Amino acid sequence: MAFDERGKAQESNFKREQEIAFKVRNRRNKLLGLWVAETHLGKTGEDALSYAKEVVMADFEEPGDDDVFEKIRTDLQKGGSDLSDHMLRKQMDACEAEARAQVMSE
Repeated sequence: MAFDERGKAQESNFKREQEIAFKVRNRRNKLLGLWVAETHLGKTGEDALSYAKEVVMADFEEPGDDDVFEKIRTDLQKGGSDLSDHMLRKQMDACEAEARAQVMSE
């Protein structure tokens, strides 16, 4: 009986960790999308929120961060921004840290 309970507890913990990771990733993408929209694409208000939603949705195209990175990179190039890949990755990391703090405080 104790073995079954331990297995269920581990399964529950794994499920919770996956849910947290999903929330953090989505929040990171929204924060990143808002930052790009406002800082580099000149979007504000509803336009910035709409762009952030596009960034969140882009993450469902492929596993990993490449789909989000490529979407933003393409949009930045179209918008005439010269933000480096390094700085974009650095901002992704900063947004992830902020997203994790927000999700964990909820």
